[in-house]
Amino acid sequence: MSATTWKDTLSSTTDPDWVEEIDQFEAQVELRKQGKLSDKAFAETRLRRGVYGQRYDNGQRYDGFATRELPFADVPTKGPETVWDAPGMVRIKVPYGGVSPEQLDVMADVAEEYSDEILHVTTRQDYQFHYVHIEDTPDLMRRLAAVGITTREACGNSVRNVTACPLAGVCNTEGFDVSPYAQALMTFLLGHPDVQDFGRKFKPAFSGCEQEACGLVQLHDAGFIARVKDGRRGFKVVVGGGLGAVPHQAHVLSEFTPVEEFLVEIQAVARVFARLGEKKNRNRARIKFLIAELGIEEFKRLVVEEIKTVPPDPRHTAFLDDLAVTGGPATRPPERLNGGAKPQGFDEWFETNVRAQAQEGYSVVTINLPLGDLTSAQARALSDIAREFVGDNIRTSVEQNMLLRFVSEADLPALFSALDAVGLAIPGAGTIVDVTSCPGTDTCKLGIAASRGLAGELRTRLATKSASLDTAVKNMRIKISGCFNSCGQHHIADIGFYGNSRGIDGRRVPHFQVILGGQSHDNAAQYGMAMGSVPSKAAPDVVDALTDGYVQGREKGETFQQWIGRLGKRNVRGIIQPFMKVPAYDQDPSFYADWGDAREFTIGDLGIGECAGEVVSLFGIEVMKAESQVFDAQCSLEEGDFESAEDQAYRSMLSAARALVRLEHIDVTEDPEDIVTEWKTRFFDNERFFDRFAKGKFGQYLLERFAEVAPSGERDAASRRVEEAQLFIEAAHGCEARIAAEQAALEVPTAPGA
Repeated sequence: MSATTWKDTLSSTTDPDWVEEIDQFEAQVELRKQGKLSDKAFAETRLRRGVYGQRYDNGQRYDGFATRELPFADVPTKGPETVWDAPGMVRIKVPYGGVSPEQLDVMADVAEEYSDEILHVTTRQDYQFHYVHIEDTPDLMRRLAAVGITTREACGNSVRNVTACPLAGVCNTEGFDVSPYAQALMTFLLGHPDVQDFGRKFKPAFSGCEQEACGLVQLHDAGFIARVKDGRRGFKVVVGGGLGAVPHQAHVLSEFTPVEEFLVEIQAVARVFARLGEKKNRNRARIKFLIAELGIEEFKRLVVEEIKTVPPDPRHTAFLDDLAVTGGPATRPPERLNGGAKPQGFDEWFETNVRAQAQEGYSVVTINLPLGDLTSAQARALSDIAREFVGDNIRTSVEQNMLLRFVSEADLPALFSALDAVGLAIPGAGTIVDVTSCPGTDTCKLGIAASRGLAGELRTRLATKSASLDTAVKNMRIKISGCFNSCGQHHIADIGFYGNSRGIDGRRVPHFQVILGGQSHDNAAQYGMAMGSVPSKAAPDVVDALTDGYVQGREKGETFQQWIGRLGKRNVRGIIQPFMKVPAYDQDPSFYADWGDAREFTIGDLGIGECAGEVVSLFGIEVMKAESQVFDAQCSLEEGDFESAEDQAYRSMLSAARALVRLEHIDVTEDPEDIVTEWKTRFFDNERFFDRFAKGKFGQYLLERFAEVAPSGERDAASRRVEEAQLFIEAAHGCEARIAAEQAALEVPTAPGA
C-alpha cells in the first residue's frame, strides 16, 4: 500500500492529533535529509517518536529479513546515504502490555515488511522492531496508529510506557484492577505540555497489591499501589525509584490518594520535576536525584503547593465515568479440566506456565518467549489462537513473556497443542530457566557485553537439567544487562549480571559483574549487591557454583536472599573468586570472545547512548513543530494548494510564537488569540523580539496575518506568507538565543575584586 493510501486511511480512522504528529515527523525526516535540521534536534524529535539509532558490530548479516538489505557492521546499505540513514530501532507504547489479536496481526506485518521479522518484548511491556529504515518509519507509525498503537514518547526525555501487573483484573490478592487507571494515566500524559521539558525519562508503574512482584513500583519514578480505604478506591503513591548504576528505592509521596485525585497529583509531580530537575548533567537528571537533593518531605510540600496552581482540567476525573474495559469478557464458558488424555509435554508445561485466576474455572497461561522474541509467523498464529480461546485478553510481562487470560480450564490441552504446533509451548515460565535480558551488544550502543548471548547459553544449560533442579533453585530468577544501566533489571534478581570489560595482556576480555540477593517480591523491595566481575565465559559456571552452594548450605526454609545475607559478602565472594581469573590468550582464546560472537572482543563500537537523547530545551522541542509546518506550507505551495499553504504558514508562526511564550508562561493555550496576546505583551511591545537589523519587522508578519479574516487563496499571497513565516521562525530562534545568552551571563560568577 502506498504512503498516500496509508494517509487516506488514517485520516478517517485515527485520532487527528496522531495523524498530524506523524505528518510532522515525516516532514522532519525530509528536513534532516536536506540538511535543514541538525543532528541534535532531529535526534530529540525522532526519540520522542520512538525511533532509536542502533549498533551493527555483531558480525552478522541480516540479508533477506526485510524489504531492504540490512547492514553489515556500520556500513549504510544504499549509495551516498550517511550513517544516520542506517536502520535503527522503533519502540511502540502499549499501556499495561495489553494488545488485541488485530493489533498483533498488524505488528506481525510491520515486523515482516520493515524489520527482521521479530517482535521483541521488552522489560517494560513494550514491543521493539529492529533494523527499520528511517524513511519507513512514518508509514510504520501510520499502520500502527490505524489499530490504536502509538510510538509517541516511547523513547526520549518523556513519560515512558505505563506498566502494570499483567495479572491485574484476574489476581486473587489485588485491591482492584489497576489496568483502567494505567490506561487513563497514559492517555492523559501522552503529549501533555507539562511533560515536555524533562531532563530525563520518567517511568510510571501500577500494582494491584503491595506484597507481590506485580508492577515493581519501588524501582519506578512514580508508582501506584491499589488500596481501598473505607470503601473508596485509591493508591499508595511512591516517587523517586530507579535502577541504573546506583539504584534508588522509591519514597512514599502519599499513603492514600483517591482515584479522582491521582491525575492532578501526578501532573503536579511532573511540573515540579520539569521546573527543578537537572537539565545540564544527564547523570543526575532523573527525578530520584531531585528527591534525594530536596528530601521527600520538601518534595511533598512542593507537590502540595503545585497542585493549587494546576489549571482545572475536566480530564482529571472524566475517565471515572467510563473506565476502560481492560479484561474480558471471556469468549468461552468456564469449565473444569477433566481427567481425559493429555498431549505429550502437557504436564511439565502446566506446572510452570498455568495458574488459576480469580474467576472460577479460568486460568492464566504464560507463553515463555526465549530472549523476549516472537517471530511474525508466531505472532499471526498467536492472534488466531487468541481469537479462538481468549479474545482480546493478551498481555505482555516485564519478564519479556506474553500471557493469555480467561482460558477456560477445559481448553488447556487444546490450547497447549495449538501453541506447541508453532513453538510457543515452552515450559519453564517464571523459573530460573526463564532468563531476562536486555538487547546488549546485539543492537544497543551502550552495550558492553553480550547479555543476550549469555542469556541464551544459560537457558540452554538450565533447560537440559531442569528436571533435576532443586525446587528452591527452580524458583530463582536470573536477569542480565549488557551494561550498568540495568535495562535487564539485574538489581532485583536472585542472580544478576551486568556487562563490563577488563584489559588482560593488551587485550580486552568481556566480563559480567555479579549481583546477588535482589528481590522482586514486595514490588522490588530489595536490591542486590555487587560481588565481583567474572569473565563472560565463566558466568554459567558461577551460576552452577552459587546454586549448588545454596542447596548444600541453606538452612531449613531459607531463601536464596537470606542465605546470601547470612553468608556475608566476603564468604559469597569466596564462592565466585575462583572464576574471576582469566587464562592467558594462548591457553584459552575463547575467553577473549563473547557469547554468540566468534570474533575477538572489542568495545570500539560503543557509542553515545540514546535512552533519552541529548537534552534539548523546551523551545527547541516546540519550535520543531513550527519548522515542520512551514515545510508543509512549502510543499502545498509547490503543489498549487495556495489556501493550505497560507494556513500552514500562519500556523507555523503561531507555533514559533507559542514556543517563545512557553519559556515564561507554561500554561498558554493553543488558541491563536491567547498566543498572539501573550507573545505581543511579553516579546513584541517591549521589543525583546527585535534584533538590530529587522527591528521587529518579522514580528509584524504574525500580527498582520492574525488581523486577517481568512487566507486569500492566491499564489502571490501564499508565496509571501510562506517566506514571512520562515523569517518569523528565524527571528524566534534569534530571540531565544539572546534570552539564553542573557541568562548565561547572569549565572557567571564575578571574580573577586572585579
